[in-house]
Amino acid sequence: MLRNLALGLYLVASPVLAQDKAFTLQAPQALTESGFLQHLLPRFSLKTGVRITVDPDAGDVVLGADGTPVFRDPDRIWHLSDATDPDVAPFLDWLVSDVGKRTIEGFTADDASFFSADVGTAAVVVATPVTGDVVLGEQASLGKCGRCHVVNESNKMNAIGSTPSFALMRNFEDWEGRFQTFFLLKPHGAFTQVADVTDPFPDNLPSPISPIEVTLDEIDAIVAYVATIAPADLGAPVEIQ
Repeated sequence: MLRNLALGLYLVASPVLAQDKAFTLQAPQALTESGFLQHLLPRFSLKTGVRITVDPDAGDVVLGADGTPVFRDPDRIWHLSDATDPDVAPFLDWLVSDVGKRTIEGFTADDASFFSADVGTAAVVVATPVTGDVVLGEQASLGKCGRCHVVNESNKMNAIGSTPSFALMRNFEDWEGRFQTFFLLKPHGAFTQVADVTDPFPDNLPSPISPIEVTLDEIDAIVAYVATIAPADLGAPVEIQ
């Protein structure tokens, strides 16, 4: 309350502010108590002559979840809502300007809270739920893939050392897609048959090695099983001095 009062008195008393340029900003009490608005608003007002009164309950424009993103704190992105008051437009323009961004990021607080002008949002990746029979997946993995790849400790000594293990491949960002379509990837296409999906090998060009026959249900089960495998620890990246 004292901070609100002090802020209001400061803005009212400032001789450079034109009294006919003003609006009320609705902002949560917690945001006001952070000290951030006391840092931000006077600097805008001194620059533009627009007086801003802060009210936690109502206002001509709202700092909240809707509108144009203007700054962020560690917990959320703050938006400035749309408004019909013509004095609000300079405030929005200032917030997204270089000067406004520097002012936002120039705030410091004793509790180490911070605000950033970077309101870019990363794309949200929604993981597709992995379904399938995990037990069948382990059996199929060992039976169909275990002659080349280390599936788990049970076939560690029987696989080909030059082929990547399942745990290593779990580090690939696209591991799920790779396992779902492995029969299309080299060299698997030369010796893999998927029931009702791939064409039979030509009679005059038999597979050079014993073919692997697998069903779509088994592939789903393999993917479900691989999802339970922890990615191999590859260690820290090598730093080149």
